[in-house]
Amino acid sequence: MSKYKAVIGLEMHCEFKSNSKVFSSAKNSYNEIPNDNIAGVDMAFPGTLPVVNEKCIKDALMMSIVLHCKQPEFMYFDRKNYYYPDLPKGYQITQMTEPVGRDGYVEMECNGEKKKVFIHDIHLEEDAASLDHYYDTSCIDYNRAGVPLVELVTEPCLHTAEEAVTFLETMRSIYKYCDVSEADTKKGQIRCDVNISIMDENAIEFGTRVEVKNVNSFGGVRDAINYEIKRQSELKDAGRYHEVEQETRRWDEEAGKTIRMRSKVDAIDYKYFVDPNLPKFKIAASWLEEIKQEIPLLALERKEKYISEYGLSEYDAGVIVKEREYAEYFEECLKVGIDAKTACNWLTTQILGQINEKEITLKEFYLTPNLLKQIIDEIKKGTISSKQAKEVFYKSIEEKKEPKTFISNDMTQISDQVVLEEIITTILNENKNQVQEYKNGKDNLFDYFVGQVMKNTRGKANPVLTKEILKEKLES
Repeated sequence: MSKYKAVIGLEMHCEFKSNSKVFSSAKNSYNEIPNDNIAGVDMAFPGTLPVVNEKCIKDALMMSIVLHCKQPEFMYFDRKNYYYPDLPKGYQITQMTEPVGRDGYVEMECNGEKKKVFIHDIHLEEDAASLDHYYDTSCIDYNRAGVPLVELVTEPCLHTAEEAVTFLETMRSIYKYCDVSEADTKKGQIRCDVNISIMDENAIEFGTRVEVKNVNSFGGVRDAINYEIKRQSELKDAGRYHEVEQETRRWDEEAGKTIRMRSKVDAIDYKYFVDPNLPKFKIAASWLEEIKQEIPLLALERKEKYISEYGLSEYDAGVIVKEREYAEYFEECLKVGIDAKTACNWLTTQILGQINEKEITLKEFYLTPNLLKQIIDEIKKGTISSKQAKEVFYKSIEEKKEPKTFISNDMTQISDQVVLEEIITTILNENKNQVQEYKNGKDNLFDYFVGQVMKNTRGKANPVLTKEILKEKLES
């Protein structure tokens, strides 16, 4: 066990969904055609002025409420002044004076235990353009310039890579449940700066902090943290304390290590000031209350509900709440009258198996809860067996026809006890040697007899009743 304690703080950036960008009328959507979603404001053309997108403010305030933050009385925007090719104005519109939220927390579940992660602030800003670097030139794509971006800054209260990744996964779930972002790391919609230091186990003061910039995958965050903890620990163990500098590094995925970019002795002076083109406005208490009412039940709350009210296992409940669309499908199954555990079994096995195989979303999946109920009702009535139900399930989604289309008289189960007893008696008489072996202790032959009954009835025998009769006859 390490004699050092890691201290980790995260700066998580997430792009929000909206029809237009946060300060311009340009379309806000993922686009692989460079410089297609742009307007004059994004390019900083002379004479253009920003106009704030109300939906972006509303969504940012919703996140502030979800994270138990304090909301400001007035909405301000500030200018963060610095020059870089991806920032045509020479400044970024952000929030410094009064962010949409301060001093909050989020509860997460890590290794079966609940932990509070404290939030320093959450603020709304515009994203910068993106740069594509080639051998002897760099190109700028302004599609991303002005995309609404929410930055969430935690307090330095995390201590392991696992905790950090769990926090990011929790926040991604919250963003998706509240439908404010797709939160897709593959589209670059989530990026993260990671601050890491180590200190002696019983020390009071934090160690020297290293910042790893723009890590764009959760796996990268985990690996960067573990690498930095190991690197800093080895330097301290070797007595080279002075080599743990306050600096900015980047994560090199291919090399599997962080690489120094620059020293960071003092904070950069961005010369913030309130943006004169975006006057402050008062946030009405009634508006905050209205936003609060729109917040859906989140993953952790739903998980607790599914376990306590519906008797699901922790694992199954965890699978269902992983995505909002899974939870909504499950809840719709309950509304149409499907038993909770039955709905859970079908969703977590057959249904999720199919959407993963076909690489589609649950919203694109043909079999709605109402159609699934057609299959489950027939199983309950004893019309079809579980095996036949799966055959109907696959045919229905393959041909995109209602399940009842494939449920015919030919599929009807044999549930008549007298008929089954006659069939079983005949089979046992034809397999006297196996019967004797079973009675001599070869218990695994029971499945052989079940198989013979199914073969004889072409799978129509009621499996539960078949086993009951077989057991009774073999033990008599």
